[in-house]
Amino acid sequence: MEKALAKLKEVFGYDAFRPLQAEIIADALAGRDVFALLPTGGGKSLCYQLPALLRPGLTLVVSPLIALMKDQVDALTANGVAATFLNSSLEAGEGRRRLRGLHQGEYKLLYVAPERLLLSGFLEDLKKWNVTLIAVDEAHCISEWGHDFRPEYRRLVELRDVLPEVPVMALTATATGRVRTDIVERLALRGPREYVASFNRPNLFYRVQPKDGAFDQLVDFLAERKGESGIVYCLSRKSAESVAEKLNKIKIPARAYHAGLTAEERAGNQEAFLRDEARVICATIAFGMGINKPNVRFVVHHDLPKNLESYYQETGRAGRDGLPSECLLLYSRGDILKQKRMIEEKPDENERRVAQRQLNEIAAFAESGDCRRRGLLGYFGETFTEANCGGCDNCIAPPEEADVTVPAQKFLSCLYRVRQASGWSFGLNHIVEVLIGSKSKAVLDRGHDKLPTYGIGKELTDNAWKQLANDLIRMGYALRSSDKFATVDLTDEGLEVLKSRREVRVRRAPRIERARVAKTRRKVAEDFAYDSALFEQLRKLRRELADARDVPAYVIFSDVTLRHLARSYPDSDLAFEATPGVGRKKAVEFGKVFMSAIRDYVRDSGKEIFAS
Repeated sequence: MEKALAKLKEVFGYDAFRPLQAEIIADALAGRDVFALLPTGGGKSLCYQLPALLRPGLTLVVSPLIALMKDQVDALTANGVAATFLNSSLEAGEGRRRLRGLHQGEYKLLYVAPERLLLSGFLEDLKKWNVTLIAVDEAHCISEWGHDFRPEYRRLVELRDVLPEVPVMALTATATGRVRTDIVERLALRGPREYVASFNRPNLFYRVQPKDGAFDQLVDFLAERKGESGIVYCLSRKSAESVAEKLNKIKIPARAYHAGLTAEERAGNQEAFLRDEARVICATIAFGMGINKPNVRFVVHHDLPKNLESYYQETGRAGRDGLPSECLLLYSRGDILKQKRMIEEKPDENERRVAQRQLNEIAAFAESGDCRRRGLLGYFGETFTEANCGGCDNCIAPPEEADVTVPAQKFLSCLYRVRQASGWSFGLNHIVEVLIGSKSKAVLDRGHDKLPTYGIGKELTDNAWKQLANDLIRMGYALRSSDKFATVDLTDEGLEVLKSRREVRVRRAPRIERARVAKTRRKVAEDFAYDSALFEQLRKLRRELADARDVPAYVIFSDVTLRHLARSYPDSDLAFEATPGVGRKKAVEFGKVFMSAIRDYVRDSGKEIFAS
């Protein structure tokens, strides 16, 4: 392991392993089968990349996505590692060149998709290439109980017949106990060492907000995070397209990503996001698996995810670099009703039952007043014992519960009376006008001033009634239509509440200022003081260097490395190479240009701080 640590620093620029990496790497070097469940950002890739550099032969990496393969190979190449991929994105001549290199033993790592891997000619080639480790990335794809099941993964067990002596490493970021068992069985792992890291991502801040004009809420959220990039998850293709279009109209660069786009469109939009040309990607669940963009600072769920496993996986794409990042879920009972209707349309009874159970779990999570982290970890069988996680809305600003039975009865009754009198529904503004006794033309012309509910709500303001209406809509007692008139109507559940006069209580979270979030989350994440003005200059330099090499910016250096540079002001080769994330090749290639930029900044700003 001394050699492993030395290679870790030389190639990747780090002095220590993350939790469980050393144990997994030791087992891989000893030729054992391994199952590793490490959270996103936990350093899964290093578990097979480092062993590949410490022994002769080729490490074969099975990866489900073309974009992920290119991403990994670009990053390895930038660190001086001989890595390549084979997939359909390559022109015939380039593919043949890489195959020649493989036959000549030029590469240490080869990334392939399962479909390519199982072609008969390719399997014969594998026997000639001295494969010493098979790494199956995103291994949960092999299980039909997993959230990204891919049938072609099932055939990977055939590799055991072709390369019977080669150890197999299965890696994933999220899997329930059932999925873990399925992975081990389906890959025929032989007495594997199993490593399961904590699912806790302490640098992520979890927040749930009642959905009330989702796009405006999103814009407000982005306005406080200028310059930061992130993902907005939408339930439908139409919603992803619409949100991206509206963001672009207000000068926030955004792209859509969903299965309805062509492969070229998806690849182009993903590339724009990876290279920071698009600040926001608005996506369905088709986006994200294996995305190696470490500086995703936020994930917003514009619509309710289908289950907690998907929510964990999707939020996990934020903050892979360990820096503080935020996860916002916009929630309403209307989303629950939409998904219930979709579930009811499923032909298979067992599938309906499973989907309904999963929907109930995510709804309970969203409506809970308990610690978000505790609920999320508990789903995966992990106990979170701290009384206050310091990293979720419920812990730093516990919701306050209020009895709103009387005003709720008035509002629901008004909905009922207005529809009974006119035969159709009206918008929220009209209902509020009736409640407060307005003498507007719309109310008087329709004779709604004669209704029993006219003027019974003068004790509350317009805004208070609208807030209550949104609470009742979120709770499923009223429903706002999605057409352009956005009428509000009573649901069957709301009618039952009205008739039974049962108690109605709402939980309202206090407004949380971003400064308070930032102050709180510094306790639970890697964060430190640095020169923000220098950091921005180094980001611009990084972008120029990345564009010149046609790679994403983080392939040059991560945000964490830039922050360290903007803190230590290195002024010598030794100091520069000592920076976390700076390996030998990058120190040689980029040291002079970055140190020159730092010296210019220090001179121009009049600072007198240099690394010793």
